[in-house]
Amino acid sequence: MLPETIQCLKAATRLFSQTDFSKDLRWLSSHGRASFRQARRCFIVSRCLTAKSPRPRIPRERVEIPGLEVITYGERMHYVPGLAKPVNPHWERDYKDPRYYYAPPSHEMPLYKDEPCYVFHQRTSALEGVAQALWLTKTKMIPSLPPQLLSLAERASNQIPDQDERVQTAIKHACFWDTTEEKPDKTKYCNTLLLNLLHLCTTLQTSHSAIGRRNLVDSYSLMASWKRGNDLLQIRGQNGLLLSCMDPLSEVSGKEEVRGTADHILETLYPVSSTISLQKVHLYKEEVNCSGFTDDYPYPHAHTIYFLEGADPRWKLRPEQFRAKMVMFAFGNALVRAHKLYGPQPQRELDHPITVQAVGTNGRFFHFLVFQLNTTDFSRDDGIKNQVPAGLSGYRPETFSKFLALYLHGVL
Repeated sequence: MLPETIQCLKAATRLFSQTDFSKDLRWLSSHGRASFRQARRCFIVSRCLTAKSPRPRIPRERVEIPGLEVITYGERMHYVPGLAKPVNPHWERDYKDPRYYYAPPSHEMPLYKDEPCYVFHQRTSALEGVAQALWLTKTKMIPSLPPQLLSLAERASNQIPDQDERVQTAIKHACFWDTTEEKPDKTKYCNTLLLNLLHLCTTLQTSHSAIGRRNLVDSYSLMASWKRGNDLLQIRGQNGLLLSCMDPLSEVSGKEEVRGTADHILETLYPVSSTISLQKVHLYKEEVNCSGFTDDYPYPHAHTIYFLEGADPRWKLRPEQFRAKMVMFAFGNALVRAHKLYGPQPQRELDHPITVQAVGTNGRFFHFLVFQLNTTDFSRDDGIKNQVPAGLSGYRPETFSKFLALYLHGVL
């Protein structure tokens, strides 16, 4: 019996294997039923792709009929089918819980003002670029850096031994040796390159003792307020890496050049508003000016601000807007210092102009500017104006000379 049973099972297996199921599957598909392949395909696709999105739930409108009370399950303290849901009054806690805090309306806050304030911060992308920054700060643009400033790096006493070779080594360190990736991250590369160049500049401290009277600061917040015509403006937030010093920088333009700016006519932005792209707020403090440091800070004077184009990976500015940001924050640091010296609203021509420098880079190109604050009278367009000599340079051997010249300004 056992061998015969085995033979019967083998025959049944061969019969099962030779059966053609393709016709049956086609027959099932023709009659509207899903085939085996179709069912398997629908099983693989996720439900979010196959199912329809639920319709938005429309809340039921409560109708109140005079003289007809709605019977609810509120007195029974538990849900009862068929009875209406009770409407309970809003319960307010007698203690402060930050998890359930609801801010009051803006017009009820103590800092609310009817007059709007236009804020320029680190992510502001000025639509008109540098032209808009010059109008807001009442500044005249000088397209080249002062020759007396560039001559600082040409002196033999200010040269770094093997300067060109050491600069190339700093670039190789930022590109190849500071990362294991095939293509270094732009943010890390720019930051490493900037710190390497600053380290090269500090090697001159042995021959220039005034370099020891400086300090490098990062992540400090700035706030400056001024009125341009009828508009109230503010600069807020963190900017780049700040090199501050104990002694202020000397002005780069003499008194005759400053008086000559009175004949300069500012480029108008008409029909575009001068406050376009700026954040409009109604919650603010008036006449608030803060450099980010306490009054007893030993390095109160802003020397040079270093900006990295890719410092914020979530927000990228175009080159024109990036240069406008450099102008605005250099102006903001100078304005805060002017308020500390002459009061919150001097509205006057400064006896001693305030100078602040700025350097911006994206790892390939370097932007240089020197801002000189000559006046704080922004109520009208005529009269003495501020000055900003600027220069743009790609990577060339003389690029580091300009970088070093701005670093050595004020040492000699």
